[in-house]
Amino acid sequence: QVQLVESGGGLVQAGGSLRLSCAASGRTFSSVKMGWFRQAPGKEREFVAGIFWSTGLTYYAGSVKGRFTISRDNAKNTVYVQMNSLKPEDTAVYYCAAGPKATMSQTDFTSWGQGTQVTVSS
Repeated sequence: QVQLVESGGGLVQAGGSLRLSCAASGRTFSSVKMGWFRQAPGKEREFVAGIFWSTGLTYYAGSVKGRFTISRDNAKNTVYVQMNSLKPEDTAVYYCAAGPKATMSQTDFTSWGQGTQVTVSS
């Protein structure tokens, strides 16, 4: 099992920036990819961005492409997401996740963090 701890959430005005961090520990060698997901009140959890540990290949949801950047520090077992030009509709609880398969399907992420709240005011 991989343990994940997110940090960096908070309140920001529209147009502002935040950087979320996710530190992984435990059986990190079993994870080939990391992802960020978010869930807004009354909505289903959705994919935001993902990255492969070995290659650094990245994937983004259309709604955040060009505004969010996911990155990883293999030495620290830490993944980041830099969120710029934030909008009120980005308000959600953001979750970090890890998985052993080479797909970005939500069901293939098997370890999840506790989530961190991001609130964007208009």
